[in-house]
Amino acid sequence: MSALTDDRAVPVPVRELAARLSALFQRDVEIVKQLNNAHDRLAHANAQLYPGRAPDLHHVHWQIHRAFCAYQHACEQRRQLAVEVGEHSQQLIDTLCAAGWSAQQARQADVHQLAEPAP
Repeated sequence: MSALTDDRAVPVPVRELAARLSALFQRDVEIVKQLNNAHDRLAHANAQLYPGRAPDLHHVHWQIHRAFCAYQHACEQRRQLAVEVGEHSQQLIDTLCAAGWSAQQARQADVHQLAEPAP
């Protein structure tokens, strides 16, 4: 356990909230991969537009359109995820404070560690 969790027992509601947050953080990692992929696809399609390549502009247009739509979709997913993370984070802080933690300890708690099953 970290210095912030000491040897205190972690209440079940805290562990459940922490597990949800941990899963949301993993979802964020997946969304970031989608953003990076869409960015790479945009960069690749854009590179085809340089002079001297005589690209099929219609094909490149749709490549850019699809990559941009994928990027926008991933951005929206990440925005929605941020709202959910914020709500769960506040619930976790409130629950930890109710269990006797200081607000600072609650804000600095390691979510992944709190989500681990009790020994």
